[in-house]
Amino acid sequence: MLLRQLSFRNVITSSILVLTVICQAQDSTQYRVRKTIVIGSNTIAYSALMAGLNNLWYKDYPSSAFHFQNDNKDWLQMDKVGHMFSCYNEGIAGIEMMKWAGFTQKQYSIIGGSYGFFIQTGVEVLDGFSAEWGASMGDVTANTIGAGLAISQSLVWDEQRILLKYSFEHSPYAAYRPNLLGSNIPERILKDYNGQTYWLSGNINAFAPTSKWPKWLNIALGYGADGMVGGNDNRFTSEGRSYDYTTIFKRGRQFYISPDIDFTRIQTKRKGIHSLLVIANCIKFPMPALEYHTEKGIRGHWFMF
Repeated sequence: MLLRQLSFRNVITSSILVLTVICQAQDSTQYRVRKTIVIGSNTIAYSALMAGLNNLWYKDYPSSAFHFQNDNKDWLQMDKVGHMFSCYNEGIAGIEMMKWAGFTQKQYSIIGGSYGFFIQTGVEVLDGFSAEWGASMGDVTANTIGAGLAISQSLVWDEQRILLKYSFEHSPYAAYRPNLLGSNIPERILKDYNGQTYWLSGNINAFAPTSKWPKWLNIALGYGADGMVGGNDNRFTSEGRSYDYTTIFKRGRQFYISPDIDFTRIQTKRKGIHSLLVIANCIKFPMPALEYHTEKGIRGHWFMF
């Protein structure tokens, strides 16, 4: 059933992209070639990604009828904010690719901005057919918000004035559950929600161009959480043993305000450097920050990573 669903979704995606190309009757040869490259490579990459996930991950678990699960209370919603971040920045990559291919503003905003939504929602479909997990409406909602932020700004302003960014600092909690939160730095960057912070970074000058505010300087609002060694609470079972850290670790939310740098506002005539700045722009630049922690109160950081 998974493979049938996978094939059906790829046919739908490919058909949408092919129809888009057919509509470009007035394109120059250069842009026709670029569109063929972008559409062909993305269709192949998407199909390979979904097939690879199915074969390398899901095939080892029993399948079931499509179903949902409610995980909205897990990890103090850090996983949901992570979905927004991923869909937004994958959408930015899609917009840049579609711009290069010569699509119109409306087309590259909608098609490119939906890039992350297609990827993440494809994973939700695979989850929905797995007995081990289930599709999450919370994840789908977060995916929609992330993609919508990229698409709407591109449509209205043809630029991104409000960015979603990521930062990470080492946390002590992964050591208590390395199989879930990561046993090394690369794994913890992806898995340990305690060390992650997600930022909504706004460019002040873009909204007030006559002001003397530096064009590259943003103000960012951050959200994080810590004290978590489990999704819902700090009780878990591992290798036949039960653990209870509810009285040792207090789960808390973290809210931040900090300056930030918008790398795409740095002027350059080299397209390669511009592309690198777009990639770097998904990371929050280390700056001083003011934090409010729901368990520890207000505190300052000289540099917040």
